[in-house]
Amino acid sequence: MKKTKTKLRDFYILWSTQSLSQLGSQVTGFALTLWLYEKTGSALSTAALTICTYAPYVIMSIFAGAITDRFDKKKTMLVCDVMAALTTVLVYALYRTDRLMSWHLYAVNAFSGLMNTVQQPASEVAYTLVIPKEQYQRTSGLQSLSRSLVSIGNPLIASALYAAAGLDIVIAFDILTFIIAFLSLLLFIKLPGIGKEDTRSESMLVLAKGGLQFLRKNPLVLYVILYMSGVNLIASAFDAVLPALVIPTKGNDTLALVTSCAGIAMVIGSLIASVMPKPKDRVRAVYLTMLFSLGSENYLLAFSREPALWCIGQVIGWILVPVMSANLNVIMRNTIPIELQGRVYATRNTLQFFTIPLGLALGGFMVDNVCEPFMAANGSVPWLSALFGSGKGSGAALMMFILGVLGTVFCLVSGRKLKQYSYIE
Repeated sequence: MKKTKTKLRDFYILWSTQSLSQLGSQVTGFALTLWLYEKTGSALSTAALTICTYAPYVIMSIFAGAITDRFDKKKTMLVCDVMAALTTVLVYALYRTDRLMSWHLYAVNAFSGLMNTVQQPASEVAYTLVIPKEQYQRTSGLQSLSRSLVSIGNPLIASALYAAAGLDIVIAFDILTFIIAFLSLLLFIKLPGIGKEDTRSESMLVLAKGGLQFLRKNPLVLYVILYMSGVNLIASAFDAVLPALVIPTKGNDTLALVTSCAGIAMVIGSLIASVMPKPKDRVRAVYLTMLFSLGSENYLLAFSREPALWCIGQVIGWILVPVMSANLNVIMRNTIPIELQGRVYATRNTLQFFTIPLGLALGGFMVDNVCEPFMAANGSVPWLSALFGSGKGSGAALMMFILGVLGTVFCLVSGRKLKQYSYIE
């Protein structure tokens, strides 16, 4: 046990301090959302903050991977962290001089998103370099745990700090977490060299193509990524539908409670992933966990009217997500050569996550323009009202049912293709 802790020393330092920095960044992001909503009163304006952050991540990820593989991983992370911190300082300066405007935040979020686009694949490679191969599953579970804790804690901390002292204390907290993470990476983490491939003479376009070429030659990784892309489409549509289901009948507080149950479930699932024995076939584990999640939660939320059942549905739907993530990470890290990981991870980001904004738009559109009008016109039909209720929110329940059917069918059909592949250690 002591020997294992020694081997994982660099991982523990990197993981804990980077997670702390992520918490600081997300606390600031949530507080800025509160500030913007106070100024504009527009849900669309605040949603645009997320869009501006996400757009560079989807559009530029492939080229970001080329940058990651071409340059030193540690220096890349340090530079991206510094640039992101400077944008936070800029926001604070504008705020203190009473010049902060909505478009400033959109521009800053787009730039911060670009920095994260470059930093994220470099970080993935850095973790691979400091984690012993036999510890991939355990450490993936711990990473899922920290992400879950950050997602639960950041709105609570942001709301408390913002209510107590406004953006001043929020940004001070963010800068403090940045300093801790920056100094820890600079002074205490030494990443081993890769040394297998000199990419300095290759163009960015050639390097960017490397990720796509690897995936074409390795259909196992490609199909798992495409499978998760479809899962993300349905899951993100669910995220858009959930508020429309809960708020009309139970209000904002209930939505916060139901949403927090997903984070709690992921904490439990992360602990399970970190201690569970490795499965016989990791591809099958990815497939079955998502079939269970998509084929259970949506139906329970569609047919129930009680917050307690909604909370149970959230737990059922999210508890196995960290298990899926841990197995996916092991497949990726063991299959992709270390000198290509930056490019392939970045390509993965584009292919796997571009469906998220599409799903959000699709879910919102279907509820507002199809399902709610349909239930308003046909809600008096006995069997429809018995299944989905009546009044505002019943259309969202109908959409939940549709997503349940789509998720189940997608997983079953995709599973036939995935059964051609397996990953057994």
